[in-house]
Amino acid sequence: MTELLVLQVRAKAGIDEVRQALTDPKALNLWLGEHSNVDLPGTFEFWGRYIPEGDAPHQRVVGYDGSTLTLAWTLGGEETTTEITLTPEADDATVIKLSQTHFDFADAMSGANIRGVLQTFWSLALANLVDHLEGRELTTRPDFTSPVFEGEVLIDAPIEQVYSSLTESEKASAWFGFPIEIDLRKGGRFAMGGFDAGPGVEIVDLVEGRKMATDWGPAGISSWELAESDGKTRLTFVMSGFDEANPPYGAWTGWLSGVAALRRYVELPDWSIWAS
Repeated sequence: MTELLVLQVRAKAGIDEVRQALTDPKALNLWLGEHSNVDLPGTFEFWGRYIPEGDAPHQRVVGYDGSTLTLAWTLGGEETTTEITLTPEADDATVIKLSQTHFDFADAMSGANIRGVLQTFWSLALANLVDHLEGRELTTRPDFTSPVFEGEVLIDAPIEQVYSSLTESEKASAWFGFPIEIDLRKGGRFAMGGFDAGPGVEIVDLVEGRKMATDWGPAGISSWELAESDGKTRLTFVMSGFDEANPPYGAWTGWLSGVAALRRYVELPDWSIWAS
Protein backbone atom coordinates (compact mmCIF):
# COMPACT_ATOMS: atom_id res chain seq x y z
CA MET A 1 0.00 0.00 0.00
CA THR A 2 1.38 3.37 -0.96
CA GLU A 3 1.44 6.26 1.48
CA LEU A 4 2.16 9.96 1.61
CA LEU A 5 5.78 10.61 2.54
CA VAL A 6 6.35 13.92 4.38
CA LEU A 7 9.81 15.28 5.22
CA GLN A 8 10.52 18.66 6.79
CA VAL A 9 13.88 20.33 7.37
CA ARG A 10 15.12 23.69 8.60
CA ALA A 11 17.85 25.65 6.79
CA LYS A 12 19.78 28.54 8.31
CA ALA A 13 19.05 30.74 5.31
CA GLY A 14 16.42 33.28 4.30
CA ILE A 15 13.54 32.26 2.08
CA ASP A 16 14.89 34.17 -0.94
CA GLU A 17 18.18 32.29 -0.70
CA VAL A 18 16.37 28.96 -0.38
CA ARG A 19 14.12 29.78 -3.34
CA GLN A 20 17.21 30.59 -5.41
CA ALA A 21 18.81 27.24 -4.52
CA LEU A 22 15.56 25.45 -5.44
CA THR A 23 15.04 27.17 -8.80
CA ASP A 24 18.54 27.93 -10.13
CA PRO A 25 19.71 25.09 -12.43
CA LYS A 26 23.36 25.52 -11.38
CA ALA A 27 22.42 25.06 -7.72
CA LEU A 28 20.06 22.16 -8.49
CA ASN A 29 22.87 20.35 -10.29
CA LEU A 30 24.95 20.55 -7.10
CA TRP A 31 22.46 19.14 -4.57
CA LEU A 32 19.81 17.28 -6.62
CA GLY A 33 20.22 16.08 -10.20
CA GLU A 34 23.06 15.83 -12.65
CA HIS A 35 21.05 17.95 -15.13
CA SER A 36 18.14 20.35 -14.76
CA ASN A 37 15.93 22.65 -16.80
CA VAL A 38 13.95 25.33 -14.98
CA ASP A 39 11.70 28.01 -16.44
CA LEU A 40 8.95 28.56 -13.89
CA PRO A 41 6.02 28.62 -13.76
CA GLY A 42 6.05 26.32 -16.79
CA THR A 43 9.08 24.02 -16.50
CA PHE A 44 10.93 22.26 -13.68
CA GLU A 45 12.87 19.16 -14.75
CA PHE A 46 15.77 17.18 -13.29
CA TRP A 47 17.44 14.04 -14.56
CA GLY A 48 20.74 12.16 -14.87
CA ARG A 49 22.52 9.41 -12.99
CA TYR A 50 21.74 10.82 -9.52
CA ILE A 51 17.97 10.54 -10.12
CA PRO A 52 15.95 7.29 -10.07
CA GLU A 53 14.90 6.50 -13.66
CA GLY A 54 16.88 9.58 -14.64
CA ASP A 55 17.47 8.63 -18.28
CA ALA A 56 15.30 11.65 -19.21
CA PRO A 57 13.22 14.26 -17.38
CA HIS A 58 9.89 12.81 -16.23
CA GLN A 59 8.47 15.80 -14.33
CA ARG A 60 5.90 18.43 -15.23
CA VAL A 61 4.80 21.46 -13.23
CA VAL A 62 1.32 21.28 -11.72
CA GLY A 63 1.57 24.54 -9.82
CA TYR A 64 4.01 27.21 -8.58
CA ASP A 65 3.32 30.38 -6.59
CA GLY A 66 6.80 31.31 -5.37
CA SER A 67 6.41 29.43 -2.09
CA THR A 68 5.01 26.06 -3.16
CA LEU A 69 6.13 23.98 -6.14
CA THR A 70 3.96 21.02 -7.14
CA LEU A 71 5.23 18.50 -9.67
CA ALA A 72 3.83 15.43 -11.39
CA TRP A 73 6.69 12.91 -11.57
CA THR A 74 6.26 9.63 -13.48
CA LEU A 75 8.25 7.00 -11.63
CA GLY A 76 7.97 3.22 -11.65
CA GLY A 77 5.12 3.35 -14.15
CA GLU A 78 2.94 5.65 -12.02
CA GLU A 79 2.43 9.41 -11.99
CA THR A 80 3.37 10.57 -8.51
CA THR A 81 3.06 14.02 -6.96
CA THR A 82 5.94 15.89 -5.35
CA GLU A 83 5.29 19.11 -3.46
CA ILE A 84 7.91 21.42 -1.93
CA THR A 85 6.81 24.31 0.29
CA LEU A 86 9.02 27.06 1.73
CA THR A 87 7.98 28.79 4.95
CA PRO A 88 10.06 31.59 6.53
CA GLU A 89 10.75 31.26 10.27
CA ALA A 90 13.02 34.29 10.53
CA ASP A 91 15.16 36.44 8.27
CA ASP A 92 17.82 33.72 8.37
CA ALA A 93 15.77 30.55 8.81
CA THR A 94 13.42 28.71 6.45
CA VAL A 95 11.45 25.48 6.84
CA ILE A 96 11.40 23.30 3.72
CA LYS A 97 8.54 20.80 3.61
CA LEU A 98 8.47 18.03 1.01
CA SER A 99 5.58 15.67 0.42
CA GLN A 100 5.73 12.73 -1.99
CA THR A 101 2.91 10.39 -2.99
CA HIS A 102 3.19 6.72 -4.01
CA PHE A 103 5.88 5.72 -1.53
CA ASP A 104 5.63 2.07 -0.48
CA PHE A 105 7.73 0.88 2.47
CA ALA A 106 7.47 -2.70 1.22
CA ASP A 107 9.18 -1.64 -2.00
CA ALA A 108 11.90 0.02 0.08
CA MET A 109 12.63 -3.31 1.74
CA SER A 110 12.30 -5.54 -1.33
CA GLY A 111 13.53 -3.28 -4.13
CA ALA A 112 10.54 -4.46 -6.18
CA ASN A 113 9.82 -0.92 -7.43
CA ILE A 114 12.13 2.06 -7.83
CA ARG A 115 9.63 4.16 -5.82
CA GLY A 116 10.96 2.33 -2.77
CA VAL A 117 13.98 4.66 -2.81
CA LEU A 118 11.90 7.83 -2.43
CA GLN A 119 12.25 8.25 1.33
CA THR A 120 16.02 7.84 1.41
CA PHE A 121 16.49 9.69 -1.90
CA TRP A 122 14.65 12.79 -0.67
CA SER A 123 16.25 12.60 2.80
CA LEU A 124 19.70 12.80 1.20
CA ALA A 125 18.65 15.49 -1.29
CA LEU A 126 17.24 17.70 1.48
CA ALA A 127 20.35 17.17 3.62
CA ASN A 128 22.51 18.24 0.70
CA LEU A 129 20.25 21.24 0.04
CA VAL A 130 20.68 22.41 3.65
CA ASP A 131 24.45 21.86 3.56
CA HIS A 132 24.62 23.76 0.26
CA LEU A 133 22.72 26.69 1.78
CA GLU A 134 24.93 26.66 4.88
CA GLY A 135 28.17 26.53 2.89
CA ARG A 136 29.16 22.99 3.86
CA GLU A 137 30.64 20.21 1.73
CA LEU A 138 27.94 17.98 0.26
CA THR A 139 27.59 14.23 0.75
CA THR A 140 28.16 11.76 -2.09
CA ARG A 141 25.05 11.26 -4.22
CA PRO A 142 23.93 7.83 -5.48
CA ASP A 143 24.57 6.78 -9.07
CA PHE A 144 21.42 4.95 -10.21
CA THR A 145 23.19 3.78 -13.38
CA SER A 146 25.89 1.83 -11.55
CA PRO A 147 26.03 -1.26 -9.30
CA VAL A 148 29.28 0.00 -7.72
CA PHE A 149 28.49 1.20 -4.20
CA GLU A 150 31.48 2.86 -2.62
CA GLY A 151 32.45 6.31 -1.42
CA GLU A 152 34.35 8.34 1.13
CA VAL A 153 33.99 11.52 3.14
CA LEU A 154 36.32 13.62 5.28
CA ILE A 155 34.79 14.39 8.69
CA ASP A 156 36.06 17.29 10.78
CA ALA A 157 36.28 15.35 14.06
CA PRO A 158 38.78 12.99 15.76
CA ILE A 159 38.67 9.33 14.77
CA GLU A 160 37.66 8.25 18.30
CA GLN A 161 34.59 10.48 18.19
CA VAL A 162 33.51 9.21 14.78
CA TYR A 163 34.05 5.56 15.80
CA SER A 164 31.97 5.91 18.96
CA SER A 165 29.19 7.63 17.00
CA LEU A 166 29.10 4.71 14.57
CA THR A 167 29.26 1.92 17.16
CA GLU A 168 27.49 3.10 20.35
CA SER A 169 23.78 2.36 20.22
CA GLU A 170 22.59 5.64 21.77
CA LYS A 171 24.73 7.82 19.51
CA ALA A 172 23.94 5.85 16.34
CA SER A 173 20.21 6.07 17.13
CA ALA A 174 20.49 9.85 17.55
CA TRP A 175 22.05 10.71 14.20
CA PHE A 176 20.31 8.00 12.20
CA GLY A 177 16.92 9.07 13.56
CA PHE A 178 15.80 5.51 14.24
CA PRO A 179 16.39 3.14 17.18
CA ILE A 180 19.55 1.09 16.71
CA GLU A 181 21.05 -1.50 19.05
CA ILE A 182 24.57 -2.80 18.54
CA ASP A 183 26.21 -5.82 20.18
CA LEU A 184 29.72 -4.64 19.37
CA ARG A 185 31.81 -7.74 18.72
CA LYS A 186 32.61 -9.98 15.79
CA GLY A 187 29.64 -12.32 15.57
CA GLY A 188 27.50 -9.75 17.40
CA ARG A 189 24.39 -8.08 16.07
CA PHE A 190 23.40 -4.75 14.54
CA ALA A 191 19.65 -4.22 14.82
CA MET A 192 17.59 -1.49 13.14
CA GLY A 193 14.61 -0.93 15.41
CA GLY A 194 16.39 -2.54 18.35
CA PHE A 195 16.72 -6.19 19.35
CA ASP A 196 13.06 -6.31 20.44
CA ALA A 197 12.13 -5.77 16.76
CA GLY A 198 14.19 -8.77 15.65
CA PRO A 199 17.65 -10.29 15.91
CA GLY A 200 19.25 -7.83 13.48
CA VAL A 201 22.12 -8.64 11.16
CA GLU A 202 25.50 -10.17 11.95
CA ILE A 203 28.69 -8.18 12.47
CA VAL A 204 31.08 -10.22 10.31
CA ASP A 205 34.21 -8.11 10.77
CA LEU A 206 35.34 -5.71 13.49
CA VAL A 207 38.60 -3.94 14.21
CA GLU A 208 38.17 -1.78 17.30
CA GLY A 209 38.56 1.90 16.57
CA ARG A 210 38.88 1.34 12.84
CA LYS A 211 36.33 -0.70 10.87
CA MET A 212 33.19 -2.81 10.87
CA ALA A 213 31.26 -4.94 8.36
CA THR A 214 27.70 -6.28 8.60
CA ASP A 215 25.95 -8.97 6.55
CA TRP A 216 22.54 -7.84 5.28
CA GLY A 217 21.73 -11.04 3.38
CA PRO A 218 20.37 -10.32 -0.14
CA ALA A 219 21.31 -6.65 0.28
CA GLY A 220 24.95 -7.70 0.61
CA ILE A 221 27.79 -6.80 2.94
CA SER A 222 28.00 -3.22 4.24
CA SER A 223 31.42 -2.15 5.52
CA TRP A 224 33.15 1.03 6.62
CA GLU A 225 36.67 1.96 7.66
CA LEU A 226 38.17 4.99 9.40
CA ALA A 227 41.59 6.60 8.98
CA GLU A 228 43.15 9.62 10.65
CA SER A 229 43.84 12.56 8.32
CA ASP A 230 45.52 15.65 9.83
CA GLY A 231 43.26 15.67 12.87
CA LYS A 232 40.19 14.82 10.84
CA THR A 233 38.72 11.40 9.99
CA ARG A 234 38.43 9.84 6.56
CA LEU A 235 35.44 7.51 6.38
CA THR A 236 35.37 5.07 3.45
CA PHE A 237 32.38 2.80 2.87
CA VAL A 238 31.38 -0.03 0.53
CA MET A 239 28.37 -2.24 -0.16
CA SER A 240 29.16 -5.49 -1.98
CA GLY A 241 27.93 -9.02 -2.53
CA PHE A 242 24.38 -8.12 -3.62
CA ASP A 243 22.50 -9.20 -6.75
CA GLU A 244 23.79 -6.74 -9.36
CA ALA A 245 20.64 -7.34 -11.43
CA ASN A 246 18.64 -5.82 -8.55
CA PRO A 247 20.91 -3.39 -6.67
CA PRO A 248 19.65 -2.28 -3.23
CA TYR A 249 19.50 1.41 -4.14
CA GLY A 250 17.15 2.20 -1.26
CA ALA A 251 19.64 0.82 1.27
CA TRP A 252 22.49 2.67 -0.42
CA THR A 253 20.72 6.03 -0.43
CA GLY A 254 19.72 5.37 3.19
CA TRP A 255 23.36 4.89 4.13
CA LEU A 256 24.37 8.06 2.25
CA SER A 257 21.70 10.14 3.98
CA GLY A 258 22.95 8.63 7.24
CA VAL A 259 26.50 9.75 6.42
CA ALA A 260 25.20 13.30 5.89
CA ALA A 261 23.57 13.18 9.34
CA LEU A 262 26.66 11.62 10.94
CA ARG A 263 28.86 14.43 9.62
CA ARG A 264 26.60 17.10 11.13
CA TYR A 265 26.25 15.14 14.40
CA VAL A 266 29.98 15.07 15.11
CA GLU A 267 30.87 18.46 13.58
CA LEU A 268 28.11 20.82 14.75
CA PRO A 269 26.59 21.53 18.20
CA ASP A 270 23.23 22.39 16.61
CA TRP A 271 23.38 19.49 14.18
CA SER A 272 19.85 18.30 13.38
CA ILE A 273 18.14 19.66 10.27
CA TRP A 274 14.77 18.00 10.90
CA ALA A 275 11.79 20.15 11.82
CA SER A 276 8.57 18.87 13.41
